[in-house]
Amino acid sequence: MALILNLETATTACSVSLCKDGELLALKELNGEYTHAENLTLFVADVLKQANVQINELDAIAVSKGPGSYTGLRIGVSTAKGLCYSLGKPLIAINTLYSMMNGIIHSPSSILHSPTLLCPMLDARRMEVYCAVYDSTGNEIRATAAEIIDEHSFAELLKEQAVYFFGDGAAKCKPALSQSKNAFFIDDIYPSAKDMILSSERAFREAQFEDVAYFEPFYLKDFVAGKKKGEL
Repeated sequence: MALILNLETATTACSVSLCKDGELLALKELNGEYTHAENLTLFVADVLKQANVQINELDAIAVSKGPGSYTGLRIGVSTAKGLCYSLGKPLIAINTLYSMMNGIIHSPSSILHSPTLLCPMLDARRMEVYCAVYDSTGNEIRATAAEIIDEHSFAELLKEQAVYFFGDGAAKCKPALSQSKNAFFIDDIYPSAKDMILSSERAFREAQFEDVAYFEPFYLKDFVAGKKKGEL
């Protein structure tokens, strides 16, 4: 019987959910500009208020560990670790791409072909994406990696069966990948804390907790600072 707070900040989406025994109690999210620093703690307070739950009643805090935005991940993980320290609660970390895949599989409006593969993609600048490939039951076919996409990407998989691409990285890859009749695209999919619920509940039951002192986000690539506007 677990009451878990889930934090998702790996992309522009700032999303917080509260679940009990694997069931959603409350959700607050906003997708657009990076507003994690301003909104994350407010969203936490809001979902607790929606569910009439006191923060010290939580059993664990789960955070989306990446891959994704360096700044977004850092804010999410720092917030989660701060809550764990102050409340004396365990920390759970969930792969961002795995959560996105779970959201598609368990969507009531799912239109997946069978058999099929699922490829969540997050934008990693230019024609590079963070991606992984799963089968329709959630088994990992290709591990999470940073890949540069061209017309030859996933050719061996697309030759055999349908592959669904989704996430903010999939849109920019559509021209390169849509030449195959087995390539399908699901629009407007972004990471959400509601899709972390099944994974965080399972991790709690199996006591798959992180070391709060030493845990770091799964950045996948080294951080490269961009130039500010007007900078030469």
